[in-house]
Amino acid sequence: MLNRMEAPQASPDSSSDECTVLEALPGKALALACTQHNGKLSALYCLACENAVCEECVNGEHAEHPTDSIEKILDQQLAALQDKIREAVQSLREILQQLNAQRSSIEEDIHSSFSELHKTLDTRKSVLLMELEVTCGLKQKVLQAQLDTLLQEEAAISHNCRLTSEALDAGNHAALLQTNKELDETLGELSSQGLPLQPEENDQLDLLMEIDGLRKSIHNLGTIVTTSAVASQTEASGEGLEQCFVGQQTCVIITTRDKAGGLCKMGNAVISGEVYTPEGSIADGEIVDLKNGTYEFQYTVKKEGNFSLALRLYDQHIKGSPFRLKVSSSPDDSPPTTNAANAASTGSSDGGARKRSAKSPGSRSRQRGVRRGGSLFSTPKKRIFSNTGEFQSRFGVRGRSPGQLQRPTGVAVHPNGDIIIADYDNKWVSIFSSEGKYKAKLGSGRLMGPKGVSVDQNGHVIVVDNKACTVFIFQPSGKLVTKFGCRGNGDRQFAGPHFAAVNNNNEIIITDFHNHSVKVFNADGEFLLKFGSNGEGNGQFNAPTGVFDGSGSFLSYINTAADPLYGPQGLALTSDGHVVVADSGNHCFKVYRYLQ
Repeated sequence: MLNRMEAPQASPDSSSDECTVLEALPGKALALACTQHNGKLSALYCLACENAVCEECVNGEHAEHPTDSIEKILDQQLAALQDKIREAVQSLREILQQLNAQRSSIEEDIHSSFSELHKTLDTRKSVLLMELEVTCGLKQKVLQAQLDTLLQEEAAISHNCRLTSEALDAGNHAALLQTNKELDETLGELSSQGLPLQPEENDQLDLLMEIDGLRKSIHNLGTIVTTSAVASQTEASGEGLEQCFVGQQTCVIITTRDKAGGLCKMGNAVISGEVYTPEGSIADGEIVDLKNGTYEFQYTVKKEGNFSLALRLYDQHIKGSPFRLKVSSSPDDSPPTTNAANAASTGSSDGGARKRSAKSPGSRSRQRGVRRGGSLFSTPKKRIFSNTGEFQSRFGVRGRSPGQLQRPTGVAVHPNGDIIIADYDNKWVSIFSSEGKYKAKLGSGRLMGPKGVSVDQNGHVIVVDNKACTVFIFQPSGKLVTKFGCRGNGDRQFAGPHFAAVNNNNEIIITDFHNHSVKVFNADGEFLLKFGSNGEGNGQFNAPTGVFDGSGSFLSYINTAADPLYGPQGLALTSDGHVVVADSGNHCFKVYRYLQ
C-alpha cells in the first residue's frame, strides 16, 4: 500500500496564492502505482485505512471499506489546507492589528503620563517660586521696619545735635541751657526705648532640591513589558493536569517558551486557566506569576467527575490544552512500585513514557530529599525509599491538626532516628518516630512559613522560615535556643531563604533564594561567609534551593545534559557516595555518581 496521505502543516508564512499552484497539479500526477498489485493504478482512496488503493484492493481486503476517488480526496485535502492557511493568515493579521493598536495605546499613555508629570513639575515650580517670594517678603518687612526705626532715631539725634551746636555758636546762654535740657530728655527717651541695634532677621534663603533620587527614579520611570512566549511551544506540568481530589487545592506549572522552544525568563505574560465542569461552569482557579517565565495555576474542584482543564496563552491553547482532568473523592493510597532508575529514565515518577515539561529553577519549592542511613525521604507525602529506589514505607495524612500534614516542604532526620517535617501551611514543624508515629510539634505560634529543616551536631533543630526570612534553632522539646536573620540583602539578612544544611564544623549553611547566594553561620547564628552570585556560570546561582558543604570555592559540576533536570529542588548525599537530586519538573529523584 501507499503511505498514508496527510495534509502538509500550514505555515504562518504561507499565502492563498500558493494554494492556487497546488490546485494546478497535472492530472498525470494522480496516476499512482499500487505497491501490492504491480501494474495496477491506485485511483481510489480507502477512507477507513487512509491509504490509496487499486480496483483489485477494493475487491479484496478493502471490500467492506468505504472508498472514494483520489481526485476528490485531494480536492478535499487542498480545500482543508487552504482553509487552514487562510485561518493562519487571518490570525497573524489580527495579531499584527492588535500589536499596532497596543503600540498606539501605549504611545498615548506615555505622552499622557509625561504630560501629567510636566504639569506636576510646573505646579511644583510655581509653588516653590511663590514660597520663595512670600518668605523673602516677610524677612524684608522685618528688616525694613527695623531699618526705618533706626533711621528715625538717627535723624532725631542729629537734629538735637545741630540745635546744640547752633546754640553754642550763638553764645546765647539761655538758649544753650534750654537746648541742653531738651537734649538730655531726648537721650533719656532713646535710652529708655532700647534701640534695636541687633538684626531681627537673617539673610538665609537656601534651596534644598533632593534631585538625585528623583533623577534616578525618572531614569527608571516606565518599562515596556513584553515576552516572546508563544502558545504552541508553551508547556504545562504537574499531576494537576490529569487528576486532583475534591476540595484540595491543586497546582499546575506552566513554562513559557519562545518560537524556538527556548525558555522565557521574564514574567508578565497573559495566561488564563479554566476548569470546566460537565455542566459547563468554571471551577475556582488563580494564575500566579513567578516572574521568571513560569506560572502556577492553582485551582480547587468541589465535586467528583471528569473535567476539562484549559490553559491559554494570549487567548490561544498551549501545547496539549485542553487536558482531561479526573477528580476523585480521596487520594489514591496505592504505594508506588517504580524504582528510581526507571523514574529517572522516563522523566516521570509513575513510569509513564511522556516526559514532564520544565519547571523553572526560579519557581517555588514542591519537593525535597534528604539522607537517613540507607533510605530516602520525599514529599509531599512522606514515603521512604531505599538507595536503589525501592519503596519501603510511608506515613502521614492531610490535615491541619497535630500529627497531620498540609504542605510538607522540608525533611530531616534526628540522630535518635526521629523524622522531622517542616509543614509550610500549618506553620509548624512535626516530629515523628522512625516508624511514622506522631510525637510532637515545635514552632507553633512562632513560624510563619517553615520550608527547610536540618539537625546540627548538638541535636538542635534548624528551621528556615521562608516567609519571615529568619532561621530558628530549637531544642527537640520545642524550646527556642536562638534565632537570626531578617528580610534584606545584607550579610545577616535573607530574601526568601529555602533550605539549610550543617557541615562537619557544625556550621549552618543557608540557601538565600532571591539573593542568589549561600550563606554560612556558626552554631550561634553569627555570620561567617557567603558565596555565589546571580548568573549561569560556574559557581553562580539562579535562585539556589539545594545546599552543599565547603568554603564556597567552585570545584566542579555534574553534567546533566544527557538527561536534563527541570527545576531541581533538593539534594542529598547517600551513604554509598551517590548524589540524589529531587527533580521537581520531572516528578522524580535522579541519582548521580559523585566523582571527587
